[in-house]
Amino acid sequence: MRFGVGNVGRGLVVAALLTGVATGCGQTGQDSEASSKASAKGAAKATAEVAARGGSVGADGSACELPVTFDIAEFWKAEAVDSASREGDTGDELTDELADALLRQGPVTMACEVDAKPAGKIGFLRVWTGEPGDADARAVLEDFVTAESGSSGATYRTFEAGGLTGAEVEYVTTSELLEETKKERALAVTTPDGPVVLHLGGMDTEEHEAMLPAFELAKGTLKATA
Repeated sequence: MRFGVGNVGRGLVVAALLTGVATGCGQTGQDSEASSKASAKGAAKATAEVAARGGSVGADGSACELPVTFDIAEFWKAEAVDSASREGDTGDELTDELADALLRQGPVTMACEVDAKPAGKIGFLRVWTGEPGDADARAVLEDFVTAESGSSGATYRTFEAGGLTGAEVEYVTTSELLEETKKERALAVTTPDGPVVLHLGGMDTEEHEAMLPAFELAKGTLKATA
């Protein structure tokens, strides 16, 4: 269920006015300001929509065996990407370069695709994995974004989930061919088996935003594979 910020905001204002009347406006200016900030923060959190759970990936025996596990949205379908079998020397330089460009981005390689089409949306939640090393999650994520053609406007922040501390980014990509710009989002964590990046794209910004609840579900349930 989507909660409208405007409705929540109006409800908070009414509640604040009623409280002021009942207490004879006894709050100080500082108390009122602190209360308003706390209420606004709670209203912002209420807008984060999370998709219904449809299953999970990452564990042994799941569709994608990964260094992390997370829940996927209802009706979305996960499929492992066998990068090793798709790469290699085919004898066609253009084909090899295209395969490398599709399967590798910065320090990571595509390992899993979670397809939104069965849920009526156009896009993927893709999982990328890398080799163990000293790079932290923020550095891995920065390299990932930089390697994406036409990326700009990246905004980074940290997050915690399932005992993991990682980095998250929102940015846009611009297609010179289509002359279109669309939103992207990704997160990264590091594990003993190497870094993991989850990326949510979409056909366009509208599709991307429609799929954000699936991204929030994955982020909120993310944990290292036991």
